[in-house]
Amino acid sequence: MKERGPLRALASAMRPRQWVKNGLIVVAPAAAGTLFHHDVARQTAVAFLAFCSVASGLYLLNDLRDVEADREHPTKRYRAIASGQLSAAVATSTAVVLLLVGFLLPLAISRPQNLYLVLGLYVVISLSYIFWLKTLAIIELGAVASGYFLRAYAGAASSHIFVSTWFLVVISFGALFLVVGKRDSELKAVGAGGTRKVLAEYTSNFLDSALTLCATVVVTGYCLWAFDTSNAGLSSNHDAVLPIRLSVVPVVFAVLFILRYVEAGQGAAPEDLVIQNRTVQVLMVVWATLMVFGVYG
Repeated sequence: MKERGPLRALASAMRPRQWVKNGLIVVAPAAAGTLFHHDVARQTAVAFLAFCSVASGLYLLNDLRDVEADREHPTKRYRAIASGQLSAAVATSTAVVLLLVGFLLPLAISRPQNLYLVLGLYVVISLSYIFWLKTLAIIELGAVASGYFLRAYAGAASSHIFVSTWFLVVISFGALFLVVGKRDSELKAVGAGGTRKVLAEYTSNFLDSALTLCATVVVTGYCLWAFDTSNAGLSSNHDAVLPIRLSVVPVVFAVLFILRYVEAGQGAAPEDLVIQNRTVQVLMVVWATLMVFGVYG
């Protein structure tokens, strides 16, 4: 194990690579075509920074709670707290500071009540997961997926943007799809005897069925959202419906590729898919390009 200084150990424990999840905050204002409005861009940036700060504080609390289990895990034992490179006192005080900063940042935007509500729900659900819900089958899947949903909703809440019903459906089941896929891969890789005790409550057949269900709803929901020409749909701009409707293709292919990886036991955490998987990266770029042309063209 490579020795890290106190600052590097603390930075590692804050898990900055996980901040890529907070990119979901941009989706709602981008899809609404308002992301580049000055006030919306500023408020979206504040929401992004607030979630980065709060999430890092919660990661520290999670590692403090799981320190003994992490020491028995083949890879998690190298985490800063589990390896002894970061003291519990420093981790605790830093977590408190990060949570405070995260809840002070929304004061920089106008009418921050909605963002506070979303942040508050995120903290309550996350703390419940850390201290209790992670041991409850099914419920723990929803608790983890809610973190992605609340991030996506925070982008709308910070700027008081109308959110389409189809957007909520896609985000909700898309998050659940990724979480179930990760659990399925973990079960295939380490079995029910791994350090994540809740895996013993699942079977591979159940998780495969849940994954298929989520994938079906994601694809169907996105198609309906993309082809909807009402004010709630992505095709409300009748002059640019073709790129929006073509964006269904990379979404479907991304779902199929992730299903293939999970089936092979190669499913990864969402942030790893974005950072490391070239296929998913290319599909994301194609999707984003089509969305830009469709929404802003």
